[in-house]
Amino acid sequence: MAMPIYESAEDYLEAILVIQERKGTVHSIDVAEETHFSKASVSVAMKKLRENGYISMAKDGSLKLLAPGKKIAERIWERNRVLTQFFIAIGVDEETAARDAHKIEHDLSDITFEKIKGEFASRYGQSE
Repeated sequence: MAMPIYESAEDYLEAILVIQERKGTVHSIDVAEETHFSKASVSVAMKKLRENGYISMAKDGSLKLLAPGKKIAERIWERNRVLTQFFIAIGVDEETAARDAHKIEHDLSDITFEKIKGEFASRYGQSE
């Protein structure tokens, strides 16, 4: 059973998902580059994520999201995309929108997120 997860771990899982969508294969160095964390920090984090059942590592060092990790990564990535698009739609510049979305993607309640998502879809014809 997966352990409770911290915001930083959610960021790592989200990064793995994004890199996987972009490149196909993900290695720790890719995660370090994506997150701007040190290789050492990423290495420690990947070990913890493996131990807690969120990711696996192949013999070649490639990382794979396991079902619990993928579920978290997809949830956070969806929040990031929807919030960024919503902020842009209401007039926030793209860079600020992305930065603000990242700040709140972890902490926003499911209820508030679903309301934003629904309002965005109805007003701007967007859906996730």
